[in-house]
Amino acid sequence: MAFIDYYKILGIERNASADDIKKAYRKLARKYHPDMNPNDKEAEKKFKEINEANEVLSNAENRAKYDKYGEHWKHGEEYERAQHQQRQQQYSGNPGSGFSGADYDGSEDFSDFFQSMFGGSGNFGRSSRGSASGKFKGQDISAELNLNLRDAYKTHQQTFEINGKKIRITIPAGVYDGQQIKLKGHGNPGMNGGPNGDLYITFNITEDKDFKREGDNLRTSVDIDLYTAVLGGDVNIQTLDGSVKLKVKPGTQNGTTVRLKGKGFPIYKKENEFGDLYVTYNVKIPTHLTEKQKELFQQLKNS
Repeated sequence: MAFIDYYKILGIERNASADDIKKAYRKLARKYHPDMNPNDKEAEKKFKEINEANEVLSNAENRAKYDKYGEHWKHGEEYERAQHQQRQQQYSGNPGSGFSGADYDGSEDFSDFFQSMFGGSGNFGRSSRGSASGKFKGQDISAELNLNLRDAYKTHQQTFEINGKKIRITIPAGVYDGQQIKLKGHGNPGMNGGPNGDLYITFNITEDKDFKREGDNLRTSVDIDLYTAVLGGDVNIQTLDGSVKLKVKPGTQNGTTVRLKGKGFPIYKKENEFGDLYVTYNVKIPTHLTEKQKELFQQLKNS
């Protein structure tokens, strides 16, 4: 099998940060997505390569193995165990080792070892020495799920497809941007009867035009007219849970912020617990005044 350079596929350096990987993946996934390239086999192939690269490099543990063992990273642990056994045999003078402990320097690289232990045929069931190899866990899969703020506000179900299989999950209210959950056993199939890999889902919460989320709290703003700001009055506020009437105090200044306790975002996996909603008043100065209105304002100014 030809070496697959996942870093090259994503167009990033080997010292790229997790954020660099995420940005590169999103950019390329949009470019080569099948919906954007209908009936384009090359784009479809490229899209699969991009997803494969992201599945490995976006997982810190898998990335470390890949950096160490290359395309055979899934069998790195098996390599270390077998190499350790090989050393023990060689240093104990095992006549079947082919060389003595005195001339063994441990310099055999992983690619050579992989060929000698498992052969180049891709049949991992038995090694070239005829001994049965261990069971291997399937490759983990990473996926991203986009939600808007209002979807993340409530517990709901979503169905999506991974490797041709439909999976339905319940998303608890209060999930946050960048949060990752693991679905055990929903990754790629294992080898030699090994367990399936796992599915890691990262949530991307898009911004909302009316509300800004800060942890479990929300911020919004509302316009009030000058007369309400000066004299006081009522104003209706839209929250994610419906409309609320607020009492505006007389003499309210532009930019004044008030807190609505318990009207913010639901706290993740804490039933009936919410953050707060902070509302900022924007006082609107009247325009296009009539002469009479201007006269009244002048009287106020001179009083």
